[in-house]
Amino acid sequence: MHADTIRWGIIGCGDVTEVKSGPGFQKAEGSQLVAVMRRNGALAADYARRHGVPKWYDDADALIADPEVDAIYIATPPSTHKDYVLRCAAAGKPVLVEKPMAMNHAECLTMNAACNDAGIALFVAYYRRTLPRYLKIKSLIDSGAIGEVRMVSTRFHRPSLERDKDPSQFWRIDPALAGGGYFVDLAGHALDFLDYLLGPITQVSGYATNQAGLYAAEDIVSGSFRFASGVQGTGQWCFSVAEQLDLTEITGTRGSVRFGFYDSQVQLHANGNIESFAFDNPPHVHLPLIQTVVDALRGKGICPSDGTSGARTAWVMDGLLGRA
Repeated sequence: MHADTIRWGIIGCGDVTEVKSGPGFQKAEGSQLVAVMRRNGALAADYARRHGVPKWYDDADALIADPEVDAIYIATPPSTHKDYVLRCAAAGKPVLVEKPMAMNHAECLTMNAACNDAGIALFVAYYRRTLPRYLKIKSLIDSGAIGEVRMVSTRFHRPSLERDKDPSQFWRIDPALAGGGYFVDLAGHALDFLDYLLGPITQVSGYATNQAGLYAAEDIVSGSFRFASGVQGTGQWCFSVAEQLDLTEITGTRGSVRFGFYDSQVQLHANGNIESFAFDNPPHVHLPLIQTVVDALRGKGICPSDGTSGARTAWVMDGLLGRA
């Protein structure tokens, strides 16, 4: 597909599409948002009216079949990702699917195979691969600012949320809809970016349990992993502790880079000095990634987050959950 303008349809115009992603399809160069879908037609119509989108649907198949829709963004819970991607592949339409890519690695492989057979592109919305803060981290590593990378430690701790006491109202901690709990929803960003930064992880071991018993999904995950390059890593994610922590440290032979995945600051520790870098996210954090997707579909560039990399991240998460 090398059209001058890529006309997008969205399946699932919920909260994530209000600011983070939806407007990006209208603001990216060579892109238009022409249709949205939600099972509740009144909500779909309301979204279309507020965002100036010409068409709305309450039936995904109708949106997929629309001849004026060139490509589709799937922004539904992970339990429906595989099914919608297979329908898009059957229609010959490229797809950008929300993260996590699917419920598990096996589903990712099925999705990739279907898109490959149909000759269409499949992208995954791990947008941190294109944000300025993370590109700065990558430039520090690639330039040798910390020497040769030896190890990685990533930790994310957070207190239980009030909504955790009524999990029936929150799909992200329903394993039947999300494929797991907050780990699957949040840790994927860290693991996917580490893949982008340091290359594929080829060995992984982990275990997950539910300590607080507030909902059905795991609330603590711990594990270790090894990259193809030989770099070793550890990770721990806990969602029922008193204090919040968001810290990833990449250590090399000359220093380290420290940052959080939900913190704007990056610190370089090298040569006895600490240098800090601060970044503001763009108003629509998906926009830089959307632009790379549009450029790829127009034959003008490459998107760094596709079905192959997304499947690798799913494989690592499966391993850390102890189900690989």
